[in-house]
Amino acid sequence: MLKKTTLCYIEQDNQYLMLYRNKKKNDVNQGKWIGIGGHMDAEENADECILREVKEETGLTLKKFQLCGKLYFYIDDLTEMSYLYKATEFEGNLMECDEGDLKWISKDDILGLNLWEGDSLFLKKLISEDSYFEMKLVYQKNKLVDYEVYER
Repeated sequence: MLKKTTLCYIEQDNQYLMLYRNKKKNDVNQGKWIGIGGHMDAEENADECILREVKEETGLTLKKFQLCGKLYFYIDDLTEMSYLYKATEFEGNLMECDEGDLKWISKDDILGLNLWEGDSLFLKKLISEDSYFEMKLVYQKNKLVDYEVYER
């Protein structure tokens, strides 16, 4: 079964808002830095999901955001499609997240964080390019074993 999710990188002053996952038990992302997002509810489209997830995890309301691509994760026997967003305008006050610590990180420092190997690949494209892309990422036992990039 295909699991659908959203993922957003919120920009401000040449930084992205990143989430350090350190608060949930049995978290596959434990100890990793990731973007903001989560699972789509059955009645949601991707835009509705990212607006809800960002509000729930950060307290922020997105005002300007764009779909930058789709990520296809094949992790052992799990298949996930994630809509990848970038946001440049928002309002509200940052709140504490129950999944981890939120921190603004310079784009120059992002790739030095403890990221999933595949996240490094798509973040390089997200930071340096402004074109839509799709990426297939294949993991086995939490290790990236293959990937492909599809550009339009």
